[in-house]
Amino acid sequence: MSRPVRRTLAAVMLLLAGTLAAAVPARADSGTPALTNIRTGNNPGFDRIVLDLSAGNPPGTLSYQLTDELTADPSGEIVWLTGQYFINVSAFAAVAHDQNGNPTYPGPQKFRTRNLGNVMAVAVTGDFESALNIGLGVRTRTAVNVFTLTAPNRIVIDVAH
Repeated sequence: MSRPVRRTLAAVMLLLAGTLAAAVPARADSGTPALTNIRTGNNPGFDRIVLDLSAGNPPGTLSYQLTDELTADPSGEIVWLTGQYFINVSAFAAVAHDQNGNPTYPGPQKFRTRNLGNVMAVAVTGDFESALNIGLGVRTRTAVNVFTLTAPNRIVIDVAH
């Protein structure tokens, strides 16, 4: 094979490799914090849910929504969870998987919280496109406060009794 043909083949292979790499879905980079644990606690006047995250940048925008039902992200399927009402918490720039797509949270995807005053159950309802969603089943509609803490990274969800 002549040298110009080899150069042309090499250029085509590089072009194809770049095209294929661009077609592979993006995964969380090492700076995106990943869910490692979920802790719950009953405090005077409120229940606290703490989402422990790995090192990295603090999670981005946090939001919550009081809703009549929870849906899984991205499928849209109903997530059946114990509770009269539901709270959907979304954390952007946070995930529940590593760079290879393996789960980073070893616990159950949903569980009951019998020791809490208002929160009856917790579920991981979404881990898609760097958005982590957590659903809470609650007894009553009440005040909710969602915020982050760093060193180590955590998302804290306080739900009033």
